[in-house]
Amino acid sequence: MTVSPPAPAVEHLAGLAAQSRAAVLDRTEERLDAMLAAEHSRWAAVDARAAVPVDAIGELIRAGGKRLRPAFCAAGFLAAGGELSDSRVVDAAAAIEMLHAFALIHDDVIDDSDLRRGKPTVHVQHIERHRARGWQGEARRYGEGIAVLAGDLAFSYAGQLIQDLPAEARLVWGRLVSEMIIGQHLDVTVAAESLPDPKLARYIANAKSGHYSIHRPLELGAAIAGDTTSAAAFEAYGTALGEAFQLRDDLIDTYGDADAVGKPVGLDAEQHKMTLLVSLAALRDPHVGELVQAAEWDGAALAEALTSSGVRAEVEHRIDELVVQAHEALSAAPISEEWKRELADMATSVAYRDH
Repeated sequence: MTVSPPAPAVEHLAGLAAQSRAAVLDRTEERLDAMLAAEHSRWAAVDARAAVPVDAIGELIRAGGKRLRPAFCAAGFLAAGGELSDSRVVDAAAAIEMLHAFALIHDDVIDDSDLRRGKPTVHVQHIERHRARGWQGEARRYGEGIAVLAGDLAFSYAGQLIQDLPAEARLVWGRLVSEMIIGQHLDVTVAAESLPDPKLARYIANAKSGHYSIHRPLELGAAIAGDTTSAAAFEAYGTALGEAFQLRDDLIDTYGDADAVGKPVGLDAEQHKMTLLVSLAALRDPHVGELVQAAEWDGAALAEALTSSGVRAEVEHRIDELVVQAHEALSAAPISEEWKRELADMATSVAYRDH
């Protein structure tokens, strides 16, 4: 008599990848909490004021966030055969979240953002604190200074967390950090120049999002596990999905709900960000081109023009294509079918999110 394998076993196996990834993320949260608690105690013993930048980092991290980058780091490690008990992947995932805190705190200063994860940004909190207490000097310079230093401290903590990683993993880390920073620099510069260049905008999107958020975290995890055979597939997957991630970000900033996002929408227009979405539209539609050459961008008019020009629909279609490319890249990856399914599910979740 022939007995077919029960379907529930397949479903259970498919869930093991997500469960193991979640276990790494739980330990990552514990690592972050422990590090920040120890650092708070260390500096509060010197003076209560010395713990202020530590607490600023802690408040931001505890406020939530998608933990997207640690999740892809854990996935890369486990898909490449890493052992769940290996603490190095936890350190790496925590380092990526610390690096993200650094990037967000500095980005909020650069963009003059008021809210992050539904709460006042670090520099805004300290501007208000300075004003409320009637301290000497300029409140804005004080608040932004505290934020810059808090971001620097988060960067320092990230560096401490990666110290024990293998040499190959540290090389990947170096690429991840430099790509993110250069991408941010180009983002600021192109906004100042109001230069509609889709090729450059796509590079910036990949540097700031594709490599930083998906490709390099996957590669970092695999490198910790001692695997280099997945690098090409992870790069193809991460590059495609990273562009989809950034395009979705552009759409959310233009059309999203501020309550769902946890920060104001329309900031790209306020900051004259020449996103891939805007770059494509500016070259296609003369009206959009005129809007982005104005001294002050009209966010509502720009959103309407992006829709009427057909670029919004084109970008949605492009996201669909990129998700298919990411799924196809997994077919060549030397990883288990279980992890191919898990990474495919992660791609869909990332590309079609609403915040």
